[in-house]
Amino acid sequence: MNREEYVESFVELIRRASTQLPEDVVGALRKGQSVEEPGGLAEKALETILANVEMARERDAPICQDTGTPVIWVRYPVGVSTRLLEDTLQEAVRQATAQSFLRPNAVDSVTGKNTGDGAGRAIPYIHFEEWDEQNVEVKVILKGGGCENVGAQYKLPDTELGADRDLEGVRKVVLDSVMQAQGKGCAPGVLGVCVGGDRASAFAESKRQLLRVLDDRNPDPELAALEERLLNEANQLGIGPMGFGGRTTVLGVKLGVLDRLPASYFVTISYMCWADRRAGVRVGPQGETTWLN
Repeated sequence: MNREEYVESFVELIRRASTQLPEDVVGALRKGQSVEEPGGLAEKALETILANVEMARERDAPICQDTGTPVIWVRYPVGVSTRLLEDTLQEAVRQATAQSFLRPNAVDSVTGKNTGDGAGRAIPYIHFEEWDEQNVEVKVILKGGGCENVGAQYKLPDTELGADRDLEGVRKVVLDSVMQAQGKGCAPGVLGVCVGGDRASAFAESKRQLLRVLDDRNPDPELAALEERLLNEANQLGIGPMGFGGRTTVLGVKLGVLDRLPASYFVTISYMCWADRRAGVRVGPQGETTWLN
């Protein structure tokens, strides 16, 4: 498969992520609308969000004006060049920006100058992993700036919150992060959480959790129970869609765990807005494509 074919597949991947909200997310938004007070602000906000989602799909237009940072996970077979893959993904971002599936979001942090083509240093941000299969698998989330701003990292124990170095402490700080976000970050959100790791690896893992579909179940029964409890308790905080109050503050909570040093116990939360944009593709040796959730 040549470079141009890779670029074409990756542009289509970005188009799908930008314009088509996954069905599990749409279903969660509809479920949220059904439990809100009819005619109330929360119900109206979700009605507007769902209408926006449908128009984006019909018109092949971005779901949100902030098309976010493309955060990408690539799994590749032995012998495939990661430099080639990085080059094709950067070119795909440029072409997707030129076609208005992405907004030119890359800004030089020193000069304040926009690159103009959507690509920049660490934009897109790419994670590479070699695997034994012959396919190249690429998964992407589009991480908006508003929800990125309300991400959080806690260091346990946290005496102010009474949070010790255990899963009960994890529960307390995750709920605090939702309270601190309030309506900012465009609630209802999805929480990707990492327990453990260091400051850098924990944020990477918390974002990787956002690739999970909302109705999956954590294979660890203890973590699965905590995910469900956090979802229920977050939705009892009364924050609601866009901070208008209501029963739908969070659409999902996904927990991952990394090992840590004895001296550190981080809990890291990546907040994703209701526009929980993700897409995936597998590209075979002959260029055949399989689209993923």
